[in-house]
Amino acid sequence: MGCVMDERLIVALDVPNAVAGLDLAGRIGDAAGFYKIGLGMLTGGGLALARELKDEHGKRIFLDMKLFDIGATVEAAVRGLAQFDLDFLTVHGDPHVIRAAREGAAGSSLKILGVTILTSLERADLDAGMIRPGDLHEITVERAARAFEAGADGIICSPREAAAIRALPGAGLIVTPGVRPAGAALGDQKRVETPAAAIAAGADHIVVGRPIWQAADPRAAAQAVLSELAG
Repeated sequence: MGCVMDERLIVALDVPNAVAGLDLAGRIGDAAGFYKIGLGMLTGGGLALARELKDEHGKRIFLDMKLFDIGATVEAAVRGLAQFDLDFLTVHGDPHVIRAAREGAAGSSLKILGVTILTSLERADLDAGMIRPGDLHEITVERAARAFEAGADGIICSPREAAAIRALPGAGLIVTPGVRPAGAALGDQKRVETPAAAIAAGADHIVVGRPIWQAADPRAAAQAVLSELAG
């Protein structure tokens, strides 16, 4: 491909292990340059896959660990991960977690992204978790604002909140899961939009998983998302 790869699309390698992940990345080929490796693959060689895709295939890597712990532990964990020269790492968006993660990433190019409210959650879930009453959208935007104030390079939010977060003073990167190409099944996501709508709302990157890795032809599925973005 002669053109510059569109890295707005991040493909979620939500498969059981590194062997399956490498196979999937091979099938997608040059249709994607940015991959997300999450907690589900951690025990299946996720870190080794991240390094292989980065070092041997020139891919950018988003490590989706959603770290949450006391500051010293988060700082130590991020310092350990920062040595692998990866691109994005998620931690919970609580200010003490963001500050610790920034300390751990100091001196590296690893970008720290804060999780606002998971895109699979609704108000009833927040109630069950004893999160304060209020509108889910407003709480998400407020968490994003506090994460940026604490030094986050970016945040994770659903496409529905992207525009309001983009309008915040000092807003950084916005990465949106909960993106489904037109006609795709919703799966376990509740707050969803199409790829083009998410980018139009202010997202820098969209994360797409199932609609690509469950497709008979993952490469064609990735190219279809890129075509939608380009259109």
